[in-house]
Amino acid sequence: MAQPRPYHHGDLHNALLRQAERTLAERGVDGLSLRELAREAGVSNAAPRRHFADKQALLDALAEEGYERLGRRLDAALAGAGGGIAEGLALFARAYVEFGVENRALLGLMHHPKDVPRDERLTAANDRAFAAPLRLLAEARARGDIDPDTTGRVDMTLLALLRGLTVLVATGVHGDRPLDELVTGTVNTLLNGLRPR
Repeated sequence: MAQPRPYHHGDLHNALLRQAERTLAERGVDGLSLRELAREAGVSNAAPRRHFADKQALLDALAEEGYERLGRRLDAALAGAGGGIAEGLALFARAYVEFGVENRALLGLMHHPKDVPRDERLTAANDRAFAAPLRLLAEARARGDIDPDTTGRVDMTLLALLRGLTVLVATGVHGDRPLDELVTGTVNTLLNGLRPR
């Protein structure tokens, strides 16, 4: 008769998140299950539920951590910006695209489908992640670098643009163009359409 697996694990919460992220990248959301994660961690089937009530709670925690990591990457990138909108947007775009290419499945989870109710912690984590880029845009509006009447549209346009760039780079559709050149050219094209007339 097989011995029951123990609950005890040094850091089960983080071990489950790490394994869930690997599984997400390899097999997608449908390939994830708490039972399988428990087996891989060497603990009982019930042990993961002490940390995550269900699969959605695990996915939300993984997405929240993704936002925290993205936020740190964006903060670090924009900390070196000299103040100009073109340089700031290029730094933002490059950091976002690099994160997205390195963490494609995780980014897809972070921008989950609308039919899944959004956890308030995810909304807060998203807001924290994009605080520095939003500050950059607010300062650019205040200086008159971009049209002040575009607040909501600019945010959505930038996100759509960066998601598109991420897919182009991740799938190799951008060809052999260096990422810096691709990002700078795209940002300049966007800015030419945002400048006040």
